[in-house]
Amino acid sequence: MTRGKIQIKRIENKTNRQVTYSKRRNGLFKKAKELTVLCDAKISIIMISSTFKLHEFITPNTTTKQMYDSYQQMLGIDIWSSHYAKMQEDLCRLKEGNRMLQKEIRRRMGYCMEDMNLEELVILQQDIEDSVTRVRERKYKLLANQIETTKKKVRNGEGIHRSLLQAFDALGEDPHYGLVEYDHMLGLRSRVHGLHLIPNEPNAPSGPGSCLTTYTYLE
Repeated sequence: MTRGKIQIKRIENKTNRQVTYSKRRNGLFKKAKELTVLCDAKISIIMISSTFKLHEFITPNTTTKQMYDSYQQMLGIDIWSSHYAKMQEDLCRLKEGNRMLQKEIRRRMGYCMEDMNLEELVILQQDIEDSVTRVRERKYKLLANQIETTKKKVRNGEGIHRSLLQAFDALGEDPHYGLVEYDHMLGLRSRVHGLHLIPNEPNAPSGPGSCLTTYTYLE
Protein backbone atom coordinates (compact mmCIF):
# COMPACT_ATOMS: atom_id res chain seq x y z
CA MET A 1 0.00 0.00 0.00
CA THR A 2 1.54 3.29 -1.05
CA ARG A 3 1.79 6.23 1.27
CA GLY A 4 -0.47 9.14 0.54
CA LYS A 5 0.92 12.34 -0.83
CA ILE A 6 1.71 14.92 1.85
CA GLN A 7 0.38 18.39 1.29
CA ILE A 8 3.20 20.92 1.36
CA LYS A 9 2.24 23.53 3.92
CA ARG A 10 3.40 24.69 7.30
CA ILE A 11 3.06 22.08 10.04
CA GLU A 12 1.11 23.69 12.86
CA ASN A 13 2.07 21.24 15.59
CA LYS A 14 5.41 22.38 17.01
CA THR A 15 6.64 18.91 17.96
CA ASN A 16 5.77 17.41 14.57
CA ARG A 17 7.40 20.39 12.87
CA GLN A 18 10.68 19.86 14.70
CA VAL A 19 10.66 16.10 14.02
CA THR A 20 10.03 16.67 10.32
CA TYR A 21 12.78 19.30 10.16
CA SER A 22 15.29 16.95 11.78
CA LYS A 23 14.46 14.00 9.52
CA ARG A 24 14.46 15.97 6.27
CA ARG A 25 17.62 17.85 7.25
CA ASN A 26 19.49 14.59 7.78
CA GLY A 27 18.13 13.23 4.50
CA LEU A 28 19.20 16.38 2.65
CA PHE A 29 22.70 16.22 4.10
CA LYS A 30 22.92 12.54 3.16
CA LYS A 31 21.97 13.27 -0.44
CA ALA A 32 24.46 16.14 -0.59
CA LYS A 33 27.24 13.87 0.66
CA GLU A 34 26.37 11.23 -1.93
CA LEU A 35 26.30 13.85 -4.67
CA THR A 36 29.71 15.10 -3.60
CA VAL A 37 31.22 11.61 -3.81
CA LEU A 38 29.49 10.48 -7.00
CA CYS A 39 29.85 13.67 -9.05
CA ASP A 40 32.89 15.34 -7.46
CA ALA A 41 30.78 18.44 -6.85
CA LYS A 42 31.35 21.13 -4.27
CA ILE A 43 28.27 21.62 -2.15
CA SER A 44 27.53 24.00 0.71
CA ILE A 45 24.25 23.98 2.63
CA ILE A 46 23.36 26.40 5.42
CA MET A 47 20.15 25.84 7.38
CA ILE A 48 18.66 27.85 10.25
CA SER A 49 15.74 26.32 12.09
CA SER A 50 12.72 28.15 13.48
CA THR A 51 14.45 27.95 16.90
CA PHE A 52 17.47 29.78 15.42
CA LYS A 53 19.80 26.80 15.43
CA LEU A 54 22.42 26.69 12.70
CA HIS A 55 23.11 23.51 10.71
CA GLU A 56 25.44 23.37 7.75
CA PHE A 57 27.06 20.95 5.36
CA ILE A 58 30.07 21.62 3.18
CA THR A 59 32.11 19.41 0.91
CA PRO A 60 35.10 17.91 2.79
CA ASN A 61 38.43 19.72 2.35
CA THR A 62 36.56 22.90 1.39
CA THR A 63 36.04 26.03 3.48
CA THR A 64 33.05 28.32 3.51
CA LYS A 65 35.19 31.23 2.31
CA GLN A 66 36.36 29.20 -0.67
CA MET A 67 32.75 28.52 -1.54
CA TYR A 68 31.90 32.22 -1.31
CA ASP A 69 34.90 33.15 -3.44
CA SER A 70 33.87 30.61 -6.08
CA TYR A 71 30.33 31.96 -5.96
CA GLN A 72 31.60 35.51 -6.55
CA GLN A 73 33.81 34.40 -9.45
CA MET A 74 30.96 32.57 -11.13
CA LEU A 75 28.57 35.55 -10.86
CA GLY A 76 31.18 38.25 -11.31
CA ILE A 77 30.27 40.12 -8.13
CA ASP A 78 32.14 41.12 -4.99
CA ILE A 79 30.10 40.69 -1.82
CA TRP A 80 33.05 41.75 0.33
CA SER A 81 33.33 45.24 -1.17
CA SER A 82 29.92 46.33 0.13
CA HIS A 83 30.79 45.00 3.57
CA TYR A 84 34.13 46.82 3.48
CA ALA A 85 32.40 50.04 2.41
CA LYS A 86 30.04 49.79 5.38
CA MET A 87 32.97 49.25 7.73
CA GLN A 88 34.65 52.34 6.29
CA GLU A 89 31.50 54.39 6.91
CA ASP A 90 31.37 53.21 10.52
CA LEU A 91 35.05 54.05 10.98
CA CYS A 92 34.58 57.58 9.58
CA ARG A 93 31.59 58.14 11.87
CA LEU A 94 33.58 57.02 14.92
CA LYS A 95 36.51 59.24 13.97
CA GLU A 96 34.21 62.23 13.60
CA GLY A 97 32.65 61.55 17.00
CA ASN A 98 36.09 61.27 18.57
CA ARG A 99 37.17 64.54 16.94
CA MET A 100 34.11 66.36 18.31
CA LEU A 101 34.73 65.00 21.81
CA GLN A 102 38.35 66.14 21.74
CA LYS A 103 37.27 69.57 20.54
CA GLU A 104 34.71 69.81 23.35
CA ILE A 105 37.39 68.90 25.90
CA ARG A 106 39.76 71.57 24.53
CA ARG A 107 37.00 74.16 24.69
CA ARG A 108 36.32 73.34 28.33
CA MET A 109 40.02 73.92 28.96
CA GLY A 110 39.84 77.37 27.32
CA TYR A 111 41.11 76.54 23.83
CA CYS A 112 39.61 76.37 20.31
CA MET A 113 36.93 78.98 21.04
CA GLU A 114 37.70 81.32 18.11
CA ASP A 115 34.92 79.92 15.91
CA MET A 116 32.26 79.95 18.66
CA ASN A 117 29.40 82.46 18.58
CA LEU A 118 27.81 84.14 21.57
CA GLU A 119 25.10 81.50 22.05
CA GLU A 120 27.63 78.69 22.03
CA LEU A 121 29.81 80.53 24.53
CA VAL A 122 26.86 81.04 26.87
CA ILE A 123 25.99 77.35 26.68
CA LEU A 124 29.62 76.40 27.32
CA GLN A 125 29.78 78.74 30.31
CA GLN A 126 26.63 77.22 31.78
CA ASP A 127 27.98 73.69 31.30
CA ILE A 128 31.25 74.62 33.02
CA GLU A 129 29.42 76.27 35.93
CA ASP A 130 27.26 73.17 36.37
CA SER A 131 30.37 70.99 36.32
CA VAL A 132 32.08 73.20 38.92
CA THR A 133 28.99 72.99 41.12
CA ARG A 134 29.01 69.20 41.00
CA VAL A 135 32.74 69.07 41.73
CA ARG A 136 32.31 71.45 44.68
CA GLU A 137 29.45 69.36 46.09
CA ARG A 138 31.56 66.24 45.82
CA LYS A 139 34.49 67.98 47.52
CA TYR A 140 32.35 69.22 50.42
CA LYS A 141 30.89 65.76 50.86
CA LEU A 142 34.35 64.20 51.09
CA LEU A 143 35.47 66.92 53.54
CA ALA A 144 32.40 66.31 55.72
CA ASN A 145 33.16 62.58 55.78
CA GLN A 146 36.79 63.23 56.74
CA ILE A 147 35.75 65.64 59.48
CA GLU A 148 33.28 63.13 60.89
CA THR A 149 35.93 60.40 60.81
CA THR A 150 38.39 62.68 62.63
CA LYS A 151 35.79 63.52 65.28
CA LYS A 152 35.19 59.82 65.88
CA LYS A 153 38.93 59.25 66.30
CA VAL A 154 39.12 62.15 68.77
CA ARG A 155 36.20 60.76 70.76
CA ASN A 156 37.83 57.33 70.79
CA GLY A 157 41.09 58.91 71.95
CA GLU A 158 39.29 60.70 74.76
CA GLY A 159 37.70 57.41 75.78
CA ILE A 160 41.11 55.77 75.84
CA HIS A 161 42.47 58.64 77.92
CA ARG A 162 39.68 58.30 80.48
CA SER A 163 40.17 54.54 80.61
CA LEU A 164 43.90 55.00 81.17
CA LEU A 165 43.28 57.46 84.00
CA GLN A 166 40.90 55.01 85.65
CA ALA A 167 43.47 52.23 85.23
CA PHE A 168 46.21 54.41 86.76
CA ASP A 169 43.99 55.25 89.72
CA ALA A 170 43.33 51.55 90.25
CA LEU A 171 47.06 50.75 90.28
CA GLY A 172 47.70 52.69 93.49
CA GLU A 173 51.15 53.77 94.55
CA ASP A 174 53.21 50.62 94.32
CA PRO A 175 56.93 51.55 93.69
CA HIS A 176 57.80 47.98 92.78
CA TYR A 177 55.40 48.03 89.85
CA GLY A 178 57.82 48.05 86.92
CA LEU A 179 56.07 47.42 83.54
CA VAL A 180 52.40 47.51 82.59
CA GLU A 181 51.24 46.88 79.00
CA TYR A 182 47.83 47.69 77.66
CA ASP A 183 47.02 46.11 74.28
CA HIS A 184 43.40 47.16 74.07
CA MET A 185 41.30 50.35 74.33
CA LEU A 186 38.39 50.44 71.90
CA GLY A 187 40.13 48.34 69.25
CA LEU A 188 42.76 51.01 68.42
CA ARG A 189 46.48 50.32 68.09
CA SER A 190 47.36 52.41 71.12
CA ARG A 191 49.81 50.95 73.62
CA VAL A 192 51.19 52.02 76.93
CA HIS A 193 54.74 50.67 76.96
CA GLY A 194 55.56 51.34 80.54
CA LEU A 195 54.58 52.87 83.83
CA HIS A 196 57.67 53.69 85.87
CA LEU A 197 57.31 54.87 89.46
CA ILE A 198 60.20 56.91 90.90
CA PRO A 199 60.41 58.39 94.45
CA ASN A 200 61.14 62.11 94.71
CA GLU A 201 64.04 61.55 97.16
CA PRO A 202 66.87 59.34 95.91
CA ASN A 203 67.24 57.61 99.27
CA ALA A 204 63.63 57.82 100.34
CA PRO A 205 62.34 54.54 101.79
CA SER A 206 59.73 52.65 99.90
CA GLY A 207 56.35 52.24 101.42
CA PRO A 208 53.07 53.96 101.86
CA GLY A 209 54.73 57.25 102.70
CA SER A 210 56.75 57.51 99.48
CA CYS A 211 56.09 60.39 97.10
CA LEU A 212 55.87 58.87 93.62
CA THR A 213 55.86 60.37 90.13
CA THR A 214 54.42 58.46 87.18
CA TYR A 215 55.69 58.59 83.58
CA THR A 216 53.63 57.14 80.75
CA TYR A 217 54.70 56.51 77.17
CA LEU A 218 52.10 56.15 74.42
CA GLU A 219 52.75 54.73 70.94
